[in-house]
Amino acid sequence: MSIADALDHVSTQVRKASSKPVMVAITGPGDPLATPEITFEILTLLKEKFPDVSIGLLTFGIGSGRLAGDLAAAGVGYVEMKVAAVRRDILEKLFAWIRPGQKTVKLADGSALLLKEQRQGVSALTFHNVRVSVLTTLYPGYNIDHVAKISSEMVELGAASMALVPYSQEPGAEVELESPDAATVAAAQARVSTHLPVSPPLLYQQGGSAKGDSVPEKSLPAPSRKRPNVAVVSSNGMDVDLHLGHAIRFLIYGPRNDGLACLLATRPAPEPGSGTDRWQQVADTLDDCFILLTASAGDCPRTVLAENGLQVFVTEDNIEGMVDALYGGGKKKK
Repeated sequence: MSIADALDHVSTQVRKASSKPVMVAITGPGDPLATPEITFEILTLLKEKFPDVSIGLLTFGIGSGRLAGDLAAAGVGYVEMKVAAVRRDILEKLFAWIRPGQKTVKLADGSALLLKEQRQGVSALTFHNVRVSVLTTLYPGYNIDHVAKISSEMVELGAASMALVPYSQEPGAEVELESPDAATVAAAQARVSTHLPVSPPLLYQQGGSAKGDSVPEKSLPAPSRKRPNVAVVSSNGMDVDLHLGHAIRFLIYGPRNDGLACLLATRPAPEPGSGTDRWQQVADTLDDCFILLTASAGDCPRTVLAENGLQVFVTEDNIEGMVDALYGGGKKKK
């Protein structure tokens, strides 16, 4: 969903809410603190449009210490931090990889960084009067006997509560574990409660979604006789990875004579600096395209292009997969 679509969805939910106050949960997909510029843009718009709502954030915590003051100032009052362990050896058994930035790092380095960032984050958020609840998934044979240690460390850092979520098998997962039974979960809760109050998770359900009505799926537009092609913004020709405002050229994909979709041409983007006129020029340049794929775009270009019949679709997917989906291939729900 674009930011505008997300705000429209929140508006609908706020109107439907039967009780006050309302909490808006920012949960992903992905970690909200991995793309802080987008998250802070959303926070600013939320507080402008819904000044009375509470805002919660679900995160693994990398970057939370550095951003704690800004998050509090932007209106975040509650953070649910996913803490699986407070020991590196346990983390390295639970995680296949940890990617703190653009690249995956060695697991030993990533686990050490995650522990450091989570500890700093809980402390810093609490200092800025953001309530922190620790969320721990119970993995049989790995961290169930470790929960008392997690709770004792987190309470010293300022955490207000701890939520325990029993592991359950996700469809298609490569590793199979048995879910802990009710007695095992109750015993873990008892160990935690000697240090922290045990509370239900507010922002998390199995699978990682926030509670509430499901987000409506938006169908992708389809090619037409007048607009048969797809425009793509990319730096490497493989992935949709550029902000629309940074584009110097557009890749044009469309069907060949045999019907197979492929790269047909490249077209230069208009020079920046002309404001709304630039986006009108883009609309003219791409007048045979039914969709424009980009990693990010502002409200002005989206509006101007939509008025000219060109939908902007924000994604960071592989170009080939997206083009295949748009022309009826196998990745329609990507």
